[in-house]
Amino acid sequence: MLPPRASRREGLDFAYRCRRWIAAKLETCPDAVPLAPGSTLLFRGREHIVVHWPDRRGPVWIDEDGSALNVTGDVRHLQRRLSDWLKQQAKHDLAAASTAYARAMEVKIRRITIRDQSSRWGSCSSDGSLSYSWRLVLAPAFVLDYVAAHEVAHLRHMDHSPRYWRLVLTHCLRAKEAQHWLKRHGSLLHRYVP
Repeated sequence: MLPPRASRREGLDFAYRCRRWIAAKLETCPDAVPLAPGSTLLFRGREHIVVHWPDRRGPVWIDEDGSALNVTGDVRHLQRRLSDWLKQQAKHDLAAASTAYARAMEVKIRRITIRDQSSRWGSCSSDGSLSYSWRLVLAPAFVLDYVAAHEVAHLRHMDHSPRYWRLVLTHCLRAKEAQHWLKRHGSLLHRYVP
């Protein structure tokens, strides 16, 4: 995607000049993983194998030992069913974490939405709406928890001032660890293709 005032020609010139850098960046991208039977999928920071049960009906479930994500029904609907389930789990976890932080920070949330954001883990608008990437449910719980704290704190301070960081760090004790995890492993969460 080009900046608003850039022409197609300028974009192509930029891509040509930076081709080595672009190629190096692309080489570091993890391979795409489809939501398909036999795939290994992160969920709440743990790896699970996607197991398909074509002759069964019912919701998606995790084995008691936590090793498999089980999906029933026609294989043609597996990606959509699993993707929908992951988004529902993300909404549940993020709403719970955001509500707890809003209570602790004494702020009000207007609305929470879940999207597939590629450049941000979350965002906060001035009207009190929070938006999160569903992919946070793939990360360990303390990472999802930190992003919720980060966005809820913006309801009090719409900046990254020292007061803002003091508020985040007071309420989210593993914030630094979560930031480090996202810098190191965040790109892995984008390898899953729904």
